[in-house]
Amino acid sequence: MEAVAAMQDRAQAVVEAVQASRAPMLLTAGAAVDTVLVDGNARAMTVHFNRAFTEVPFREAPTEALVARLTHRLTPLLPEGYTLRLRADDLPIRELIPNAYRSDPSTYDANRLAISSVPPSPLIRPLDRPWAPAEGLDGRHVALWHSHGWYYEPELDRWEWQRARVFQTVEDLLPMAFSVPYLAPMLERAGATVLMPRERDPQPHEVVIDDGGDGYREEGTWRTGSAGFAVGTPPYGDYVNPFRVGTTRQSRAEEASATYSSAIPESGDYAVYVAYTHGADHTTAAHYTVHHAGGTTAFAVDQTRGGGTWLYLGHFRFLADSTAAPRVTLKNDDTASGRLLSADAVRLGGGMGTIARGGTTSGRPRFVEGARYYLQYAGFPDTLVYNITEDPANDYVDDYRSRGEWVGYLNGAPAGPNKARGEGLGIPIDLALAFHTDAGFTRSDSTIGTLMIYSDRGLENERQFPGGTSRLANRDLADMVQTELVDDIRALYDSTWTRRSLWNRGYSEAVRPNVPSLLLELLSHHNYQDMVFAWDPRFRFDVSRSLYKATLKFLALHHGFAYTVQPLPVTHFRATLDERRARLDWQPQADPLEPSAWPTRYVVYTRRGEGGFDNGVVVEQPSHEVTDLAPGVRYSFKVEALNDGGASFPSEVLAVGVGMADASPVLVVNGFDRVSGPA
Repeated sequence: MEAVAAMQDRAQAVVEAVQASRAPMLLTAGAAVDTVLVDGNARAMTVHFNRAFTEVPFREAPTEALVARLTHRLTPLLPEGYTLRLRADDLPIRELIPNAYRSDPSTYDANRLAISSVPPSPLIRPLDRPWAPAEGLDGRHVALWHSHGWYYEPELDRWEWQRARVFQTVEDLLPMAFSVPYLAPMLERAGATVLMPRERDPQPHEVVIDDGGDGYREEGTWRTGSAGFAVGTPPYGDYVNPFRVGTTRQSRAEEASATYSSAIPESGDYAVYVAYTHGADHTTAAHYTVHHAGGTTAFAVDQTRGGGTWLYLGHFRFLADSTAAPRVTLKNDDTASGRLLSADAVRLGGGMGTIARGGTTSGRPRFVEGARYYLQYAGFPDTLVYNITEDPANDYVDDYRSRGEWVGYLNGAPAGPNKARGEGLGIPIDLALAFHTDAGFTRSDSTIGTLMIYSDRGLENERQFPGGTSRLANRDLADMVQTELVDDIRALYDSTWTRRSLWNRGYSEAVRPNVPSLLLELLSHHNYQDMVFAWDPRFRFDVSRSLYKATLKFLALHHGFAYTVQPLPVTHFRATLDERRARLDWQPQADPLEPSAWPTRYVVYTRRGEGGFDNGVVVEQPSHEVTDLAPGVRYSFKVEALNDGGASFPSEVLAVGVGMADASPVLVVNGFDRVSGPA
């Protein structure tokens, strides 16, 4: 008993010495020693720090200084012949340093890197894109979503927002103002395929052309395939899967093709989605061509995976008149192999909500609804994805649980500890990002700042993803994203922007995805100073660029490839008309935060009249001439900068036009360069 008491005294002395040391990392609020374990067999004393100790970023120099300081202070307190071990979250504290911030690659933890560095072929491959992101995200697949949404509350028998109205918005919508117009296009301009569990198109009109229905036409030999989407059956009630109540068509014939065409109710920009069935014997090169107001744009889709849901091809401008009505054609570019071509439905626009809850639909555009409803409309199975609680009246919980389970179903086998979902859709998801703006306020002009949530364990406390990679990759991702965000915001907007904690928590969106993932709380939608920034479109662009850069850098390290950051948009864009010739010139924009983001070439897009933009032409210098302009036609132009990382956001749009013989010249100067949030 005396020996035990002596050891307890030594352990207590260790605890007191640690707390008295005032080591920098122990100054974090709540950081303390959790337990001190004495192992007589191993002749070791292990100091375990609590969770709060881990909630700061660990870097090599301060960590080594901390280890040295504690070792110096504690070694004299150990029993003779004992060694000292310092651990937090059941890890040696040096393991809290992300691979990205280790100076020597030989010290990387290989267990938290991807098992295979060979990128899979992309699910969707643009065929008319006049550039290739050799050092971007080509072949990578990112799952991205923006917080909550309009949902049905059965206790009140009404549809409502999940979060409170404040500062002229709700959290159900605010993150979408970053993810849809900025972040997703940045990832796509780097070559990635971005998938979302909520509708991304704010277009309230929707047109669906289904196989066998109006606007669908076949050529060649086709036969009826397996179950597919059925148009004309909404609203959809409980457990109704729209992709199980219709049929599909399929063909192995070389000459087989299908055409989808329809009028639209109003000219404008529409998202284009396609649907098909998938299988191991299907074509890897289903050739979809979108005929839009700017010409045609083609894609190759791998139909061995990703079937039975809506797949986004892009946004295109369509005109309501019959001369430029929407049309999508489908053929097989891999007919020599005898592989199967599948044809189901094509959808244009986001539309209105069509899921019935409590006897009514939401009455809102689909893009404002929560993920639970879009996932039902998009064909995902109920109790495996969007009705995890198996309680038809618990939409609130099902909504936030569904997003992580959706990632698992996209990815398919191996399913891991989540729902037994079978093969899923077979889309190799590389990363999942949940974008939120959480609550909190200050009584001063300070910001709440950025919180990052990750989980280094799965639903059954496992510490590896199903493929074998350590879930510590989640901590690496969270630290890299938070560091990029906070550093950029401090450099560009607010030098005192708050870096909040790195939380290792079992939040559903952090723990359920079986791929590297995180839950971002960018700022507080309840705090005035945060919202001063949130309403600024420049802030939205720069924050989204930080997220894109962090995603790129993480995946480059995770998979072992070189990366280049895509350029910033060009500046000083000018269009000069000389007779029937337009001269365009502009200037590249340096990125003071990213030296690699310098453009090496450019792509110029042209639009005639009220049509859409064409697929562009690549030029080497920051200038371009367009000749033989037709009189009486307005020509519009925009420019994107290119490098090996992808394409920048476009410039502003400038227009010129040659007047008729008796017309006087007109000069239009765009002098509007101010932006502001609401007063």
